[in-house]
Amino acid sequence: MKKWTGGVLIIGLACILLVSYSFIQKQPEKQSSYEFFHPNQEHTNFSNSEQPKGEKLQTFVKRPRLINLDGLNYLFNSTHMPKEEEGKPLLAWGQMRLLLSRSDSLPMTAQGIKEAAVAWKELQSTIDENRASKFVDNKERNCSFSVISMNNATSFSIPCGLIEDSSITVIAIPKGNQDGFQIEFVGLKGKEEADVILSYNVVLSGNNFTKEPFIAQNTWTYEFGWGKEERCPTHGSPNNAKVDGLVKCNEQLMGSSLEENSTSKQLIVNNKNKSSNGSDVSGHNNHMVSNFPFLDGSLFTATIWVGVEGFHTTVNGRHETSFAYREKLEPWLVSGVRLKGGLHIISTLAKGLPVSENLDMAIDLEELKAPLISNKSKRLLLLIGVFSSGNNFERRMALRRSWMKYEAVRSGVVAVRFFIGLHKNKEVNFELWREAQAYQDVQLMPFVDYYSLLTLKTIAICIMGTKIFPAKYIMKTDDDAFVRVDEILASLKTKTSDGLLYGQVSLDSKPQRDKDNKWYISTEEWPHESYPPWAHGPGYVISRDIAKFIVRGHHERSLKLFKLEDVAMGIWIEEFKKHVREVQYENDERFYNAGCEPNYILAHYQNPRMVLCLWEKMQKEHKPDCCD
Repeated sequence: MKKWTGGVLIIGLACILLVSYSFIQKQPEKQSSYEFFHPNQEHTNFSNSEQPKGEKLQTFVKRPRLINLDGLNYLFNSTHMPKEEEGKPLLAWGQMRLLLSRSDSLPMTAQGIKEAAVAWKELQSTIDENRASKFVDNKERNCSFSVISMNNATSFSIPCGLIEDSSITVIAIPKGNQDGFQIEFVGLKGKEEADVILSYNVVLSGNNFTKEPFIAQNTWTYEFGWGKEERCPTHGSPNNAKVDGLVKCNEQLMGSSLEENSTSKQLIVNNKNKSSNGSDVSGHNNHMVSNFPFLDGSLFTATIWVGVEGFHTTVNGRHETSFAYREKLEPWLVSGVRLKGGLHIISTLAKGLPVSENLDMAIDLEELKAPLISNKSKRLLLLIGVFSSGNNFERRMALRRSWMKYEAVRSGVVAVRFFIGLHKNKEVNFELWREAQAYQDVQLMPFVDYYSLLTLKTIAICIMGTKIFPAKYIMKTDDDAFVRVDEILASLKTKTSDGLLYGQVSLDSKPQRDKDNKWYISTEEWPHESYPPWAHGPGYVISRDIAKFIVRGHHERSLKLFKLEDVAMGIWIEEFKKHVREVQYENDERFYNAGCEPNYILAHYQNPRMVLCLWEKMQKEHKPDCCD
C-alpha cells in the first residue's frame, strides 16, 4: 500500500513540473497594428491601457492569406515616394499595403491596384516634367468645361471624364439609307478595346415604316462582352423602376406603342387577303411611329446628361429614356464619344465637364488651406473623412468655401480630409496632385476609384483617426453633403464616447438580390436574410474605440471585407458588440440621406451651387433652411 501511494505521489509531482515548465516558456509576441502597417520599420510597444478588457476578435474558419498583386510592389516602393513635404497626401496610403494584399479582397481590387500602378508612374513622370520646366503656361488647362465638335466629326475626346450634370448634346439628321445610328460613351483604351460605358442604339422604322422602331441601351466590356440590353418601347409588363425619379422609358411612347402594336396585329389579320403592297398596314404604322423621337430626314436635338443614379436622354425637349449606372461602368470613366451609323451630324457639344481650380488665380488659397495639426499628442475632437472622386474638383472647392470654414475646423479642433483614389486619366491625376499640395487636405488612395472599393476608404479613415491624427470621434461623409459641424459637435456632447454609432440608423434592412441592381449582394457575399444595424453612408459618426477595433480587426484579418461600405461598418460594429461592449445606436432623422429638409444636420445630394447657398443662408439667417 505504501509503495503504491508513493508511486502515485511521484507521478503527480512529475505532471505538475511538466505543466509548470510549459507555462514559463517564452510565448510568441503578438504583432501590433503598427507593425502590421509598418512591416519594415522599427517600433515601440504601445500601451495596453487603451485596449478594451476582454476583447477577442472572431476569426474566420480559415483566415485569409496575404498575396502579392500585380503593381503592389511599385505602389509601395520607397524610391517612388515623394519627399517628406510633398508626401502629406500619402499618409494613409503608406499604411494600407497589407490591407490590399488579402486573399479575400473586394471585387476589382486586383484591377484597381494594377491600374493605379500605371497611373502613379504616369503621375510621377508628369510631376518630374513640370519640375524640369522653367515655366508653366497657365493659360493651358488640362481639364476644360466644354468641348464642341463640328464638320460632321464622328468622334471626340472628353478631357477629364464626366461628372454629375455633365451633358453631351448631338444635333443631327438620321439618314434613311441605314437602319439607325449609335451614340457611344467610351472609356480609355488600354491594351484591349475600350469599354463602352453607354451604348445608345437607335433603330429606325425603315422605308414605308415596315418595322417598329426602338431605342436600345447597353454596356460592353472587353472582359465580359455585352451586358443586359434595355429597350424602349418595352413589350409585356412595363418596367416601373425609376432612375433619379425618372422612368426608364417614356410612358407616352411606351403606352402608345403597346396599344398600337396590338391594333396593328389585328389589322394584319383582317387584311391578309388584300394587296401585298402593304398600303393599309403601312398607313397604320405611320401613325404608330409618329410618337417616336427619331424620324428619317428629320432634324433632332438629343441631350444625354449625367444624373446621380444614371444617364438620362432628352430628345427635342422631352425626356425619353433613363439608364442606371452599372458596376465598373461609371461616368468618370468616360474619355470619349463615338457616333456611328446613318447620321448627318450638324454639331456635337459636351458641357458641364469637370474643371480644376486655377490655383494661380485663387485669392483665398491661404484661407482655405487645411490648418496645420502640429501637436500630435493632442487628440482631435473629430476627424471628418470625405469620400470624393478625382475629377470632382468643383464639389471639393464648394466644401472648402462653405462648411469647412466653421470655426471648429479652422481652429484645428476638427480636421477634414478628402479620401480619393487615383484616376485612370493622367490629366485628372496631375490636377488632383496640384490641388493636394495647395490645400493640404487630400489623402490619395493606392487604387483606382472603383465603387466596389469604397470600403477600403472607410478603413483608411479609421486608420487616420486612430494612428495619424488621433481623434475622439471619427465621421464619414460624401463630397455632395453639407455638414453642420457646429450641430454635430453640440450633439456629441450629449452622447457616450464609447461604443457609439450616430447617424440615420437602419435597424431592419435586407440584402438586394436583384442582379441588375447596383447594390446587388449574392448569398455567397452575405448568406443571411437581413443586415445588422447600420447607418446610411452620406454621414455617420463612430467613437474612437470602434475605429480602433476596426483597424486591429483588419490587421488580424478577422473582420469581413464587404463591398457596401456603410453596411460593412454595421457588420464590423456587430462584431464589436459581440466581443467588446454594448453599442449605443443613436438614430437622428436630421441626417438626411436623400436631399434636404429644414433643421437638417446633414443634407445630401447637394450640388456645389446648393452647398454654397446653404452656407450663405447659415451666415445670414443663422438657421438651417434649405435652398431650392
